[in-house]
Amino acid sequence: MSLRYALPFLFALTSPVAALELEAMTDAERAAFRAEVRAYLLEDPEVLQEAIGVLLERERLAEIANDQLLAVTYADELFNDRHSYVGGNPAGDITIVEFMDYRCGYCKRAYTEVEALLAADANIRFIVKEYPILGEQSVLASRFAVATQLVAGDDAYKAVHDTLMEFRGDITQASMTRLAEILELDAEAIIAQMDSSEVTNIIAANRALGDQMEISGTPTFVIEDQMLRGYVPADAMVAIIAELREE
Repeated sequence: MSLRYALPFLFALTSPVAALELEAMTDAERAAFRAEVRAYLLEDPEVLQEAIGVLLERERLAEIANDQLLAVTYADELFNDRHSYVGGNPAGDITIVEFMDYRCGYCKRAYTEVEALLAADANIRFIVKEYPILGEQSVLASRFAVATQLVAGDDAYKAVHDTLMEFRGDITQASMTRLAEILELDAEAIIAQMDSSEVTNIIAANRALGDQMEISGTPTFVIEDQMLRGYVPADAMVAIIAELREE
């Protein structure tokens, strides 16, 4: 049997029709059939690698299609939630959304590349989704950042966000108070806002959206209808953006 016919043959074995046909065989016919298949695979084992490769590619394409459907389904929550920080060019032709956690090492690595991308491309709209999933310090940092935005506005949020993305120490209320003082913000007002229902609701809304979109790790990026799960180098984002602009 040639490789040309081997893959359809193997895939047919897993189909419902093939299963019914096998059940209709006698024990002797079934044993002979299985022996023939086994002998073929032992004689030409490379076909298994090819079959597995085809199956993996099918799974990959199915995941991409599912992610595109999720991005389209939740586009309004992603791009127009009215509470997330919007940076870059608010009128840009391409929107990037990042679900991030201040304690995530890969988020910190991506941060410098995203900043460079925004500096190089003045037509990108960038949205930050606070998505603290790595413990109490992550939650504390996000509460502080969101509270800063509510108390002092987007510019203050951006300053806090940038500092927290580069911060390497423990995140405590004391260190956040000190950070507010260094940035010449109203530390007392921000700390008072951190446990407010408004802050709680914003973070909860981001978490609910992430759950609906099957986001279990950070960073996760959404570029228009493309989802990128995990750290992605800037050059890969540049390529995706170029393709989207050509569509």
